[in-house]
Amino acid sequence: MHTRTFLAAAVGLGLVTLSACSSSPGSEAGSKTVTLVSHDSWAVSKNVLQDFEKQSGYKVRVLKDGDAGQAVNKAILTKDNPQGDVFFGVDNTLLSRALDNGLFQPYQAKGLDRVGTAYQLDAGKHRVTPIDYGDICVNYDKAYFSKHKLTPPTSYADLVQPQYKNLLVTENASTSSPGLGFLLGSAAEYGDTGWQGYWKKLQANGVKVVDGWEQAYNEEFSGSAGGRKAGGDRPLVVSYASSPPAEVIYADPKPSTAPTGVATGTCFRQIEFAGLLSNAGNTKGGKALIDFLVSKEFQEDMPLNMFVYPVVEGANVPAEFTKYGPAAKDPETMAPDKIAANRDQWVKTWTSLVLK
Repeated sequence: MHTRTFLAAAVGLGLVTLSACSSSPGSEAGSKTVTLVSHDSWAVSKNVLQDFEKQSGYKVRVLKDGDAGQAVNKAILTKDNPQGDVFFGVDNTLLSRALDNGLFQPYQAKGLDRVGTAYQLDAGKHRVTPIDYGDICVNYDKAYFSKHKLTPPTSYADLVQPQYKNLLVTENASTSSPGLGFLLGSAAEYGDTGWQGYWKKLQANGVKVVDGWEQAYNEEFSGSAGGRKAGGDRPLVVSYASSPPAEVIYADPKPSTAPTGVATGTCFRQIEFAGLLSNAGNTKGGKALIDFLVSKEFQEDMPLNMFVYPVVEGANVPAEFTKYGPAAKDPETMAPDKIAANRDQWVKTWTSLVLK
């Protein structure tokens, strides 16, 4: 998702981005390197990745390519000579764009039978494999609302009320996965013709739009560790239902409760997928890597690294995760074909409404 490299800001770690080599990765026959292309929030425990490398004999090379929207667009532009073998991080908001552009070749992952059918949005064709899910929701800074004796918002409707004027920061729907998810959530809430009026009200109420999640959460949002350090002054941000546990887990000292909360009536369900790139140089290694991504070991390692929920039945979720950031009970959803039919036009309309 996304999107969640606030862990790096919180603990002062530098996330390493490997640059692409001039030759196509894995292009040599029988290559022992498999290249994963992803958004910036890819993370895995070192020992878990080493287990895969040891068992499979493949060395994993990771190439991070910006926010999810940027990474998908770049993968489409380079599909004839891809930067790697597997792409991770295309979600249900962008899936049709990737599939319509022939980004992936079919592969039915070993272990797919353990993945819930609700997540298998390309089940008949297996061009992508579901890896995780999470909920895009507005987060709030508890300290701000307590200090101002103001009740935090709980719904889309609340966000346009005068008491929340100039408090919300969101991401650009054309460049950011959570920004697009928030737009789709509002369209699911207000309907095909009602969401435009809602955004006009949001704009009149002082919503701030920035390019991506990193800037919104780590710089503009007053409730995050990064935002507090950067002097962020927006106590409402479009992020994830799983952001509050990250604020607890990576704080030193750890607070007894999360400093941020979730407006549970503003959530949109996001599912992330991985796929074998159509012109991958190392298809054998790519298939092994996708099998690994739906293994119980990786699925159980994922929540505390990328702050998303596993899709494999029986995979355990850490106690802190459920305590501080339970998944939304009734998130907005939208059928992939509806997203496909409307997304580009909606983003265009949203851009002219909000960014003019």
